[in-house]
Amino acid sequence: MNKQKKNKLVLGITGCMGSGKSTVAGMLKTKDCQLIDADKLAHELLGAGSVVYKRVVSSFGEGVLKDDKTIDRFKLAKAAFADKAALNRLNGIVHKALIAEIKQRVKNSGKKLVILDAALIIEAGLRKMVDKLVVVTAGRKERVERSRKRLGLSKNEISRRMKYQISQNAKLRLADFIIDNSGEISKTRKQVFEIRRSLVR
Repeated sequence: MNKQKKNKLVLGITGCMGSGKSTVAGMLKTKDCQLIDADKLAHELLGAGSVVYKRVVSSFGEGVLKDDKTIDRFKLAKAAFADKAALNRLNGIVHKALIAEIKQRVKNSGKKLVILDAALIIEAGLRKMVDKLVVVTAGRKERVERSRKRLGLSKNEISRRMKYQISQNAKLRLADFIIDNSGEISKTRKQVFEIRRSLVR
């Protein structure tokens, strides 16, 4: 465990697209811990006028902007997932700033438990930052359907995004805890309870 967080436990929550990791993170959150949502944090970093915003617009053009000049995340995602080079370009801009901000928030947290909800914990090189890793799983068909309903994407678009993520099996090999989120929500809650109980021991 890193010296800067020896008095706190950093619990990473990850999973492939549509697995329901944010649902699990929300279940684990209590008043005694801090939840860091990497997706929301990335959205903040893309705010108009920020360094990240300027670099993204410079790289992808004003076609990714809304009429009010804020970044349209749907348009940006469509441009980024067009090919591997474009995605690497976006990640190169966003990840450095995002990782720095996450590390700062973990360091400054006064809570003994910090939950990091991030789809790309492994891909972005954050695995060493978390003390325990929870991987949330679900069947591919279910993940595709959830993503379709939540994001309004076609199955082809979802498949294109999924292929750029590390596979579910690869994530599982690095997990300390595994939650199967493919069944009833009550079963997911039971698994979350067991993890919380093991962390308290």
